[in-house]
Amino acid sequence: MLEVPRPDPTPAAHDRVYRGLRARILHGEIAPGASLTLRGIGKEFDVSMTPAREALRRLVAEGALSLSSSGRVSTPELSNDRIEELAALRALIEVELASRALPRAHMALIDRLTQINGRIAEDIARQDAVAYIRRNLEFHRTLYLRAQAPAMLAMAETVWLQLGPTMRALYGRLRAKEPPPYHRLMIAALKAGDEPGLRLAVRSDVTQGLRMLAS
Repeated sequence: MLEVPRPDPTPAAHDRVYRGLRARILHGEIAPGASLTLRGIGKEFDVSMTPAREALRRLVAEGALSLSSSGRVSTPELSNDRIEELAALRALIEVELASRALPRAHMALIDRLTQINGRIAEDIARQDAVAYIRRNLEFHRTLYLRAQAPAMLAMAETVWLQLGPTMRALYGRLRAKEPPPYHRLMIAALKAGDEPGLRLAVRSDVTQGLRMLAS
């Protein structure tokens, strides 16, 4: 009986592995400090070592994974200083994105944000940390897309990627029972066209929890 060959390593295979791992890290599905091996990734995604290696290399370059001097690849365990730095970056980038989005914030966008925030409440009620993180990022991305600033949004997403596993740890510590209050303030500021209020709400939303984790 002939053995069916495994798929050849191709750019498509590498991209599939990269996107799959990236989503898991971004949404906090992998704990801080967890090791990833080529063998394990190859088995999970049914690929050879080459696309697995290329995907890991790309994620290390983005800061989503750490590479030790011994060659161990793992999700980062962020120091308090690093958490503070990333929180400050979120405040700088995301406040600016929200400000740029404000003039284009039509009612359809506000209704969409309200719907997402309602689903966040459902995720929290189920104590589903991964769904909560995913939906929270969807809330922010939906708003920031209206800024029409793709380079700035890409920078924000790189920061989110580095924070993914830590956000899962933060959720476990906070034991949230209701949606972040600042989301409601952001929606109210969008409705009122209140730029200072929007900037304050975004800054508070993206820094408060992270700084609590670092304290």
